[in-house]
Amino acid sequence: LFQRACDSGDMAGCFNLGAMYSAGRGVPQNDTRAVEFFRRACDGGNMGACNDLGWAYEDGSGVPQDDTRASELYRQACDGGEMQGCTNLGRAYVGGSGVPQSDTRAVELYRRACDRRHLRGCFYLGAMFGAGRGVPQDDARAVELYQLACDGGEMLGCTNLGAMYAAGSGVPQDDARAGELYRQACDGGDMQGCSNLGGAYLS
Repeated sequence: LFQRACDSGDMAGCFNLGAMYSAGRGVPQNDTRAVEFFRRACDGGNMGACNDLGWAYEDGSGVPQDDTRASELYRQACDGGEMQGCTNLGRAYVGGSGVPQSDTRAVELYRRACDRRHLRGCFYLGAMFGAGRGVPQDDARAVELYQLACDGGEMLGCTNLGAMYAAGSGVPQDDARAGELYRQACDGGDMQGCSNLGGAYLS
């Protein structure tokens, strides 16, 4: 069905077909084919496909690894309203991958994504507040953002929120609450949450 939709010019169908090849869902896994469909959909104006094509370049999946091209595609996706593209471009600025390193620019992008409820963006924005990178260090604000991410199902937020409770950073110290959050994160598939939960049992 997606093939038929793509062939008829439906860019969402091309994007979905690329995602199927990328994950090996319903078709044999094939990064090269995934890239073909992501590129076709991106060229046709599907910003989600531009983001995923950017990830292919960042990861070197189906194309030669190219941080500069990845960042260009993330920027295209972000400017087109795909908030995951904004979050990924923010990561590029933090690491100086394909763009000049800039914590300030990363914070702007994470904030833009978070304001549009892209929860991974909220998580990364919380991490910037926790570390004082691009913004004044503020544990209480970090906690708010981790809570927002966790409540929305972003398990990395639950893990980091648990760590804040364990350390008493921005919240009253509470090992029991930390353990609950680590378990939630672990059950949701975040391996760092599982590791932290194991460490909590040992201590």
